This record gives sequence, C-alpha cells and structure tokens, in this order.
Amino acid sequence: MKNKTRPGLPTQAQILQFIETSDVPAGKREIAKAFGLTAQEKIALKAMLKDMADEGLIDGAPGRAFHKMGGLPKVTVLRVADVDDGGNVWAVPDRWEAETPPPRLRVRERKRGALGIGERILARTEEAGNGWIAHPMKVLAKASEQVLGVLRREGERFWLTGVEKKDRREFPVSDTGGAEAGDLVMTEMTGRPPRISVRVVQRLGDPFAPRSFSLIAIHKLGIPDVFTGDTLDEAARVSQQPLGDDREDLTHLPIVAIDPADARDHDDAVWAAPDDDPANAGGWQAVVAIADVSFYVRPGSEIDREARRRGNSVYFPDRVVPMLPEILSAEVCSLKEGEDRAALVCHLQVGKSGALKSWRFTRARVRIAANLAYEDAQAMIDAGEGRMIDVLTPLWACWRALAKARDAREPLDLDLPERRVVLDEMGRIMSVAPRERLDAHRLIEDYMIAANVAAAKALEAKKAPVMYRVHEPPSREKLVALKDYLETFDVPLALGQVIRPATFNHVLDRVGDADFRPQVMEQVLRTQTQAYYAPANQGHFGLSLGSYAHFTSPIRRYADLLVHRSLVSAYRLGEGGLGQTDAAAMDVIGETISGLERRAMEAERDTIDRYVAAYLAEKVGETLSARITGVQNYGFFATVEGIGGDGLMPVRDLGGEYFRFDEAARKLIGEQTGEEYTLGQRIDLRLAEANPVSGALRFELPGGKGAAPGPRHVGSGRKDRVIKHRGRPANVRHQGKRR
Repeated sequence: MKNKTRPGLPTQAQILQFIETSDVPAGKREIAKAFGLTAQEKIALKAMLKDMADEGLIDGAPGRAFHKMGGLPKVTVLRVADVDDGGNVWAVPDRWEAETPPPRLRVRERKRGALGIGERILARTEEAGNGWIAHPMKVLAKASEQVLGVLRREGERFWLTGVEKKDRREFPVSDTGGAEAGDLVMTEMTGRPPRISVRVVQRLGDPFAPRSFSLIAIHKLGIPDVFTGDTLDEAARVSQQPLGDDREDLTHLPIVAIDPADARDHDDAVWAAPDDDPANAGGWQAVVAIADVSFYVRPGSEIDREARRRGNSVYFPDRVVPMLPEILSAEVCSLKEGEDRAALVCHLQVGKSGALKSWRFTRARVRIAANLAYEDAQAMIDAGEGRMIDVLTPLWACWRALAKARDAREPLDLDLPERRVVLDEMGRIMSVAPRERLDAHRLIEDYMIAANVAAAKALEAKKAPVMYRVHEPPSREKLVALKDYLETFDVPLALGQVIRPATFNHVLDRVGDADFRPQVMEQVLRTQTQAYYAPANQGHFGLSLGSYAHFTSPIRRYADLLVHRSLVSAYRLGEGGLGQTDAAAMDVIGETISGLERRAMEAERDTIDRYVAAYLAEKVGETLSARITGVQNYGFFATVEGIGGDGLMPVRDLGGEYFRFDEAARKLIGEQTGEEYTLGQRIDLRLAEANPVSGALRFELPGGKGAAPGPRHVGSGRKDRVIKHRGRPANVRHQGKRR
C-alpha cells in the first residue's frame, strides 16, 4: 500500500482505519470532520479519496459513503439467500461486483421467521470475528414490486414497457440509472397510487440480442443463475473424491445412456438381458443406473444449500441454469461413455407380462458403453444393425414387456407435441417445430417409471421417508366443466362412475381423428390437477400408480436427491444418507421444491413463447394457418399450426356486427350472420404483431375484414352484454341468470 501524505491530511492507512471502525457510514464529510480538515484540505481530501479508489483500496457505497475494497458498506442492500435448519437467516449483498465471492451475513431478526428467502433488506453491517452480521433497518420492495421491461424515450421523458404478456402497462421512469432507450432493465416501483413510477436498479442490455429471451425469464422470475465462489470451490473439491472400493462393480455390463442429441447432462443409463432364474422364465433382468449425486452432495453442504434454493435445473433453448455446478452436473456426475462413474443402481426383475417381480438398490461403479441420441438408437433398432445392436435388442425386448404392463393399467394417454427450438451457433433461430416422439423415448420413459415405482415401494418396505410424486384425481368442478365442454361435440362423459385415467382415454377414443381432437386433449389436460412433491402418499392418478417417487434425475431435481439419500440410509450404503432434520421437514421441503418446479416450468414456457414470437416476427403481415385454442368474451386465442405461439384476435376486430359469447360451447356467434368462432376451429389469420420481448402475438382477419366501424361484441353465457365503442353508452341485455 502506498502511504501518500499531504500537509494536514491523514495518511491512507489512517483513512482506511477510520472507514473500518466508524460507527456510521463514512463519507467525505465524516472523514473531514474526524480529522478536523480545513476547507482547502477538504479539496485535497477529495483528490486523495479518488486516488485511493483508483488504486483499488476503497469503493463507493450508497449515500456517497466509502468502504474498504472487498468489504461491505456500513449500510447496504442485502438479499436473503438461505434459512438454515436452525432457523438462522443468511443474506448476501444484493449487488456484488468484486471478483471475490460475496460474503454471507447472518441476519439478526427482531422477530424470528419474519424474513423469507429472496426478500431484500436495507441493513447495517458489522464485521464480527471472521464473519459478518446484518442488522435489518427496512424491508425493501419484493420481486412482485419489481418490473422487468424495456425503456423507451418520448421527448425528454423515459417510459418503461413491461415484458409481461398479460400486463402491458407503461410506467414513467424517475431514474434511468444510466440505462438508455431500448435497454432491457429491472426496475423498482416508487411512489404511491396514482403517482407510481419506477427507477432502474439493473441494466440487462439489448432485449433482442441472441440469447436474451432466456435472460428475461431468469430475471423476471428471480431464478438464481450464478454460483458463489464457496459453492464452486466445494464442488471442485468433492469432485476429486475417489469412488471407493466398496461399490458393486458393474463395469462389465454394457450399460447405455439414451438421451436427446442436445442433452447437457446424462444422469440415467439402462441395460437388460433375459433372466436365467427358472422362477422367472421368459422374464428379464434389468438395470437402471442413476448418477450417485448423494455421494458428492452431502446434507448441509454449500452445494446442498444452493441446490435446495434452486430446486431443479431450468432448461432453455440456448442455455441451462443447472441445479448443481457444472463440474458435477456436466462432468463427474454425468454418465459419460468410457468413463468410470459412481451410480446408485436399481436392479429389477421383470416378469414376462412386464410386472415388477423384485428390486434391490446398490451403490456401484459403472462404465457406460455408449451415449446414444434417441434418433440413433431408434435407427439401429429399425435397421436391425449398428454398433450397439446386440445391447439394444434385449433392451427393446424387455421394454415391450414393460409396455404391456403399462397398457394393462391404462394410464392417461395424452400425446401432446413438445415444441423444439433449433438455434445456430450465434443463437439465432433456425426453426421451431414439434419434437418427434419415437419408441426410443417411450422405452426410456417406461424404464424410468419402473425404477421410480421400485424406489417408492422399496422405501415403504423399509419404513423410510419418501418424497412422493403426487398427482391427485381431478376435482368435481373441473370434471363438470369438461362434461359441459364435451357435450358441445356430442361426446358424453358420465360423472356417476369412478373416474380413472382410462375414462379420459375412452373419451379420446370416441373423438377419434376428428379435427377437434387436439383441443379435446388440451381440455382433458387442463382438467387434471397439478402434480407436486409430498411425504404423504396420494398416488399418481395420471400414471395409474399407487406409489410413485422421482428417483431417476438427481442431477436436475432436488426431490430425486432426497429419495437417493433415503435409499442410502435405508439400505446402509454408506455416507450421504438422509439426515434426521430433513426427514422431519419433508412437508416443508416438498412445498418449497414444488413451487420452484412451477417457477421453472413458467420460465421455460415463457421463453419458448418469446423464441416463437421472434421466429414469427419476420412473417408479420402474412396470412398463416391457425387453430382457435381459447375463446373468451373479449375475443379468441389462436395458435399457429405446426409452430405454436398463442395470439389474440380481439373481438373488436371481427367486423361491425354484434357477437354473443356462448360460455358453455366456447363460441362467439354473430347475431346477424350467425358466423361462429369456436374452440378447435381451423382458420386463416393475418399476423398483425409479434413481440419477442413479451412473447405475445396479435392476429387480424385476412382481407381487411374487421376494419368497419361500429359496435363490437361481448358478454358471457346466458348473461350477454353488448359493448359499444368507447364514448358510447353500453347496452346490456340479460338473458336469464346463472345459479
């Protein structure tokens, strides 16, 4: 450290000592007062402080105070990052630009349990021993009070347009924080209604740049996407652990991993062969090998805390936000061809009919014979030849038995296509199309289901804790709504029977290949309840299974890691088992990771919508083939055939006549012409707008229809309303009351 001095000025060492020991935030004024500086000396102090900042000795803090570089301001904004098993609250700086890992501060709450993960606080910081303590002063705006959007300039004023598809409000901007028009920014609401404005708290860059669409979802939903230095250091350290000699050696088995061609990690692999047990003549032995994440990620570790905070990996077309650091998720835990790996293995005995006869679990050393893409595995089976055909043939034969058992229990059969976004090396969109579904996909799915069932039943037999994957039957209200909907297609649904998954399959059999089949499948899907994680078994309705747990993806799902730990404890397989604290808190953990799963699904869905909108932006003005997927009193929603992407066709643009909304039939009906717009209808529409930032589309009728002025539509069901143009009185007609 340099020790520059000026007449009457303190040394740099004295200034640093004062900043570190001051009971109040130390700005230029406080430093000058402490050392009794004259007006002329204050000018010299300002230059000296600038020199110290340039040399990396001090850094600025909010309110023009200073702190030691690499340390913390006396008062700063923190974000609650963790609440440990003892109820202690830990926070990290809301912003941290130093190259060193951000410090973790223990928060001294006035009221225990008042702060939750993700909350932001203004706090006074105190260095204590080798750590830091935070004294909360004020709880700041929550994520719900933050708005992600794009700045636009109008004269001398800036406005923020939010990225929410359902809420396109604009806010005046009180402070741009150095951001410019066109920037994607995170803002915080200020003021009180009706004078609400926003101030920029983070500049995120160009919203239309390649790879920005997933970034929007990450910041909008607060998904953690950066690991702390401590977590990365710990991951690097545990990745060096030797596998040990007490593992079952399965390196002689030609186990194969079959995944998407663009898979970022490989946490499952399979093998099967005819069973030589006379008691299971015609049956099969099968192995489902799963990455032994519990061996590396121990309860209470930094990696474990971060994994629980994330709950799961989040997959986008251009990136993955992993649950575990890359050195684990993509390297030592990933089952790679030719590499010895630690695995938790489910050994299955499969009967001739596909029923599971027995199961056991071991920790093993495996060496994957091949990493195959679904398409390549399918091509080898179809051709009857290829480098792995001798391994794939018995694997397929055993699967056909498992498929028989699946068909016998009649799980819910909704074959809804998944959209696949293909990008080039620069992140630009090459194509958007439904992902092809092959027998190879079904094969892996059925092996994974078998292992998941075995894991749940094995833990039940051991009377050990289970984190079940629960899917409850549909509610009565949803079933009644589905019945009313199906009646519009003359498809009956009797509600006096016990509703099983097969009930919905029979409905789809009645529909056959009708044009409205995709819409019926969508409506059946919406009738289902949302699956969740819990330690109380309620069965899995959709799969028609009494006991079901997630065991097969511990790299990307925390629930699976918990199941692994419980199996390690129950089968006494060594270290890394389920601790008593987690065993007692399974209810709370289940609720938490279920919520995090919903967040990930929303992020992935929204990002796909943005990519689709960006892909379609070049087709604005063109007439596209679409299908009506939703009808409301204010218009209908349509999806572009073969691509996806939902867009609104406002009822105000349907022409000059009145339209009545039949809620039960989900139709808009023209009162003069009788023209109908109904759920499932195929229709040509002109794409009027495609907004990649929000993912929203807007349609118009082709041929300029809808341009005529006049009253527009409206109401719902038997209580119809006709709404005139703005400025005219609304004419409301009642056609009976709904009870």
